[in-house]
Amino acid sequence: MKFGFVAKHRGAWPVGLICEALGVSRSGFYAWLVRPRSQRPWDDEVLGQLARQSFLDSDRTYGARRVWRDVLEAGHWCGLHRVERLMRIQGLRARPRRRGLPIDRGERLRGAIAPNLLDRQFQATAPNQKWVADFTYLWTAEGWLYVAAVLDLYSRRVVGWSMQSHTSYLTIVGLHGAPGMRSRWLAAMKRLQDEGGHSRRP
Repeated sequence: MKFGFVAKHRGAWPVGLICEALGVSRSGFYAWLVRPRSQRPWDDEVLGQLARQSFLDSDRTYGARRVWRDVLEAGHWCGLHRVERLMRIQGLRARPRRRGLPIDRGERLRGAIAPNLLDRQFQATAPNQKWVADFTYLWTAEGWLYVAAVLDLYSRRVVGWSMQSHTSYLTIVGLHGAPGMRSRWLAAMKRLQDEGGHSRRP
């Protein structure tokens, strides 16, 4: 491995300087250059190509163990650690598995659809006349969490938001504005939950 490093970088630095830094002799390096190549590097080249092909065929999702099984099925015997080393040299790293979508355990009446009070009239002439609400879910270190927010259409400000592990337990957090916000927030959250739908994070 050290002689290979010297051969790779001898165009950038003097051979003697590299050999001295690595603790090898110049004569040993030049003897290594003319020495016939052993069978193992040839085998590594073939196995490396097979490992790369298996990895790409899996859409970059296979780890070393599954790639190793493909190499064995192709008729080339080798150890798992050898495949791991060859994949590491080529920078082949499996993509993380896509997280499953959260399970919606919120209880609601089936078929309940809240009336469309706004009827697409999104203009407001004063604060707290018209609110819109929605929620989505986000992956966090604690797992999937639901995030709900209520927006005042006049000021375009978020008048309240909440984050919980289930849609059934969305609660008031950080409300601002005039008295009576709590009852209006609860009504908005009830309408949102009765709708029964939730959007994915963009």
